[in-house]
Amino acid sequence: MNRIKEVLQEKGVKQTWLADKLGKSFKMVNSYVCNRSQPSLEVLNQIAVILNVSVKDLIVDNTEK
Repeated sequence: MNRIKEVLQEKGVKQTWLADKLGKSFKMVNSYVCNRSQPSLEVLNQIAVILNVSVKDLIVDNTEK
């Protein structure tokens, strides 16, 4: 699971803008945002750089209860 959707909302950024910056289709970015598929570590790092956040900010910590 990832927090890309939440971070996009916090930053006021649209999925289409992120897709353009990543050089990926909207459909692919939407699948990341909706957690239908997970980006590779390389793509996750690119997203973090583009959004100016830590990779850790994009990941849901499943160990917290």
